Amino acid sequence: METYFADLHIHIGRTKSGKPVKITGSRNLTLSAILSYATQQKGLDIIGIIDCHSPEVLEEMIELLDTGYLRELPGGGFRYKNKLTLLPGSELEIYDSSCKGPIHVLVYLPSLDSMTTFSEWLKGYVKNIQLSSQRVYIDGKGLQRKVKELGGLFVPAHVFTPFKSLFGKGVEKTLQEVFNPHLIDAIELGLSANTPMADSITELHQYPFLTNSDAHSLQKMAREYQQLLLHEASFEELRKALKEEDGRKIIENYGLNPYLGKYYETTCSSCYKVIDDETRYCSACDHTKSTRGVKHRINELAGSEEPPSRPPYIPQVPLDYLPGLGPKTMEKLVTQFGTEMNILHGVSQSELEKVVPKPLAELIVKARTGGLTLQAGGGGKYGKVVKE
Repeated sequence: METYFADLHIHIGRTKSGKPVKITGSRNLTLSAILSYATQQKGLDIIGIIDCHSPEVLEEMIELLDTGYLRELPGGGFRYKNKLTLLPGSELEIYDSSCKGPIHVLVYLPSLDSMTTFSEWLKGYVKNIQLSSQRVYIDGKGLQRKVKELGGLFVPAHVFTPFKSLFGKGVEKTLQEVFNPHLIDAIELGLSANTPMADSITELHQYPFLTNSDAHSLQKMAREYQQLLLHEASFEELRKALKEEDGRKIIENYGLNPYLGKYYETTCSSCYKVIDDETRYCSACDHTKSTRGVKHRINELAGSEEPPSRPPYIPQVPLDYLPGLGPKTMEKLVTQFGTEMNILHGVSQSELEKVVPKPLAELIVKARTGGLTLQAGGGGKYGKVVKE
């Protein structure tokens, strides 16, 4: 078996013809650009593109199959240029009568046929099949059943984000208010939470955790990812890894330190000052509205049971977060060392110092394992690395 780096939550901003898919996504975030950038710049082995239900995206996938750039794998998924595995997915918004607020979920399917069938079915339940993250007018359990009927995987997305997530505003206390717990394959943590935080919630102990980028631009791919142990990079092997079958497993989760996420702290909705979660009052501007922090919401839901044994959560800072590491320096590093994955995992400090100044080389090494000083984010603003 071999190890693979996987980021399973990447959006498409525009189709090949220029039509929007993820409205907030970058215009250059096309299917072909994602495949190329993930391979050549990032050095990922497996990606999940979660807007493949869009008809024009499906058309482009068929074009790439016809030209030989993609080939469908017997174990599910697609191989790009014999280097990268694409797993087709869809992000949808559930807001049925059981929900307290909207909830985003991720769906992954094994083949072109199953995704095409899903897209055709979905047309009857969304207002615009071309777009990403659309509200689906069917209850959560009904969507789960359809996904399982097609042989897919079902994953609640960025589950602690204050907006449009399971525990943000979607449910009062338990996922069973909306979903069948037996039809959930994994839980995506999101950028403002890590494994120890999520494991304080007892009902999540039964699920594997995923750390994904939720990339809205090419550069943000692999700001979170996981390392998997698989026989090969395919859909069925991922399914086995999530169940820890036959030795397949998640080896490590590489995620942001929660301080770097946009919603870690409770903040004033007006001036973004960190405020007391209990009073929700901002003494700086007398504002009474706030965006509740992920850490406070998790504390509210926390239980007391001992958490299960988990893969290590490595609080890695992405390279483009580092002060002094701009586009030209990044280009120099990638030219010398191949990919960002290699820079983060395979290059020694002494090798880095041959290409960049020693202080920056030291920053990169510290970024790998959480050795940097950080300022916490909140209220929709990312945290940041503090210059020492």
